[in-house]
Amino acid sequence: MAVIDTLRLTAEEATGLLERREVTAAELHEAYREAIDDRDPELHTYLRVVDECVGDGVPIALKDVISTRGVETTAGSRILEGYTPVFDATVAGRCRAAGLPLLGKTNTDEFAMGSSTENSAFGPSRNPWDPSRVPGGSGGGTAAAVSAGLAPWGLGSDTGGSIKQPSALCGNVGLRPTYGTVSRYGIVAFASSLDQVGPVAKTVRDVALLTSIIAGRDPADSTTVDHPEPIRLPEREELRGVRLGIPRQIGDLRAIEPGVRAAFETSVELARSLGAEIGECDLPLSFEYGMPCYYLIAPAEASSNLARYDGVRYGPRVDADGYREMVERTRDAGFGPEPKRRIMLGTYALSAGYYDAFYGQAQKVRTLLVREHRDALERFDALITPTSPTVAFPIGERAADPLAMYACDLLTIPSCLAGLPGLNVPCGLSEGLPVGLQLIGPQFGENALFGIGHALERALGFDPVPERLR
Repeated sequence: MAVIDTLRLTAEEATGLLERREVTAAELHEAYREAIDDRDPELHTYLRVVDECVGDGVPIALKDVISTRGVETTAGSRILEGYTPVFDATVAGRCRAAGLPLLGKTNTDEFAMGSSTENSAFGPSRNPWDPSRVPGGSGGGTAAAVSAGLAPWGLGSDTGGSIKQPSALCGNVGLRPTYGTVSRYGIVAFASSLDQVGPVAKTVRDVALLTSIIAGRDPADSTTVDHPEPIRLPEREELRGVRLGIPRQIGDLRAIEPGVRAAFETSVELARSLGAEIGECDLPLSFEYGMPCYYLIAPAEASSNLARYDGVRYGPRVDADGYREMVERTRDAGFGPEPKRRIMLGTYALSAGYYDAFYGQAQKVRTLLVREHRDALERFDALITPTSPTVAFPIGERAADPLAMYACDLLTIPSCLAGLPGLNVPCGLSEGLPVGLQLIGPQFGENALFGIGHALERALGFDPVPERLR
């Protein structure tokens, strides 16, 4: 059997080992299980691990908002503790059909609400580059697992940046696909008009390969469509003829740390040296109104989606004398502070007399943001920004300041509201911690993003293995 270095092994390389019969799927699965046993007690990336190898392919980790038949799915919340689905989410089923054995379910902010994975009811995950810092969120468990060599690849979900931002903070490649190209059936819902499942891996080619497995129309999700072209593995090594647009507003954002800005500017110059044409675009509404628009729409939809957790059908129940008191006690005990905060915000925004002023107005603003991005992408093949305004911050630093935490997604939210694909590519280090580059494409522009991302990835030469683990 070949020696398996899970820290550096990519999913594509693992596929090659299997095809050449240098290892078996069971041996590969066991190597990752041993790595989990060794490193996860410190990092807490998994909520539960699967011992049995079921499948003949490359093993995968799934964020704990993805329903898995026979494996507990809690969405990081006490209110779903003990819930074991009797069915697979469509994406889990497609991974199973492709022969990808499940390694386990990864930690997440409760109901995917957060930017640090500190909101998990089961404790925070830690960043493999520096365990005193957050891995990002809400999909910090998946991102940290891939970064630490505890999974070759994984699936997360992204509502306002929950794939791209933790990928940036952990030094991974992560894709939020075009809304509607990946099924949401069987995903624990947060905000239905925004939620999207996507891959996290060490390389752009791995992300493209996993996208090809999960994408496509699903009769169980009426919002899905077939991708208009097959997902291709990128081979591009230069960027001649590619037009990249930098939003003018980036230059005025004080929230972007100097080290992040420096790494971003170096990447832009590298893209120019590869032949890309660099220009400016204007997204004034997106940067001024994206955050408030998102924090009206997402909580409003969360308020509606989370109403189903009442202690009647699944999850724990706090008994009381009457039905109403039972529901109140169950929800009070089961939900953590962040879901409660967003449920209250959303319920208020949807209440009689305020619907038009808040939720209705936010939807109108969202339409303007869609148009603004469409106009910019008529001139450019992709837009380019930093993914996160900061590198990973210390655990606890922002936990008591919701507005500071929400600002983590300042750069990822606008394109999410527009339903556009976004790719994070690691582009350097600041203070010894990863910095992410965000590429935003037009609807169904995944293949173009993969090509651009692959060329930049090769030129940047970023080492995705955390320095402390090398």
